[in-house]
Amino acid sequence: MIPARARSIPFFDYRQLFLCEEPQLTAIFRDIGSRGAFILQGDLARFERKLAAYLGVKYALGVGNATDGLLLALRAAGIGPGDEVIFCSHTMVATAAAIHFCGATPVPVECGRDHLIDPNAAECAVTPRTRAILPTQLNGRIADMQGLGAVARRHNLVIIEDAAQAMGARFRGRAAGSFGLAGAISFFPAKNLGCLGDGGAVVTNDDGIYERIRLLRDHGRAENGEIAAWGLNSRLDTLQAAILSYRMESYDTAVEQRRALARSYRNRLAGIRHIQLPPGPDGEAENFDVFQNYEIEAERREELRAFLDSRRIGTALPWGGKAVHQWPKLQLAARLPFTERLFERVLLLPMNLSLTPPDVAYICAAIEEFYRAA
Repeated sequence: MIPARARSIPFFDYRQLFLCEEPQLTAIFRDIGSRGAFILQGDLARFERKLAAYLGVKYALGVGNATDGLLLALRAAGIGPGDEVIFCSHTMVATAAAIHFCGATPVPVECGRDHLIDPNAAECAVTPRTRAILPTQLNGRIADMQGLGAVARRHNLVIIEDAAQAMGARFRGRAAGSFGLAGAISFFPAKNLGCLGDGGAVVTNDDGIYERIRLLRDHGRAENGEIAAWGLNSRLDTLQAAILSYRMESYDTAVEQRRALARSYRNRLAGIRHIQLPPGPDGEAENFDVFQNYEIEAERREELRAFLDSRRIGTALPWGGKAVHQWPKLQLAARLPFTERLFERVLLLPMNLSLTPPDVAYICAAIEEFYRAA
């Protein structure tokens, strides 16, 4: 193994997203540029069809980013001022921002032991003003959609999925984004399927939602050029669509690589009583996880993080170390004790395709060394 001082493992190496495929990506850029095919061209339509087929949904619409996708989906569902939307506070602020900017009120609730929205907490938060539940499919894993679906049916609520981190994850054979009225997926560079900038998609099986989002993402313009509604400008550009279409060809292989890395982490770290690992990739019949992140709970987290930093191993605190309701400026008055305790322990270890098996072994050896000395 490479000595500690000689080895460096960043949490994420953005340069490698381009350098590892430079010839192929350059060729795509030249092709798109030489055709002048930048906005709403055939490459985007082809990617949308490919994405919809992969996820087993009727429609996919490329948009500027997943936050826009959630906003457009909420607006297309008729959610706005006076409405409340329940979401899990263990998520990026973008989830709540989409609710806020459609005019509705974000209502944060607890996550469960799986770090995903707790259906019981969601049901307890329902009021006469509640119109929707917006679960975040976090870290490449899908929440208990059977439980959430039952809550939604009991209270006549819409489900819009934040599937930004869960492209290709499945629960009982169904893909993230396919459970609710619509779902949003992110193609931010660090995502499992990433482009070289911002990008996202909305997926749906509903004809009406599809038509409304198609208008909303392009200034409200119909196919004949007539302005049919007030709309926004949120279109996935053709260059990014072409890059994503190319990368989809090897996406299943990329997912299996991530699952192999997760398996290596679990095999090495499962015996350490001071940490709690996410569910492994094997042995679960209901969930197929794609491991966008590898989120652990750790005793003495800050000390562990400093120790790993001394070994030149990058880690991260999710969302800057706070749940959404813990940012005072957002004025989301809530007391969520389980989530708040979780954020004193939670830590992200490196999980990306730049990692090698020796890298994971080195990270695990450092964690073992830290807790052995405890």
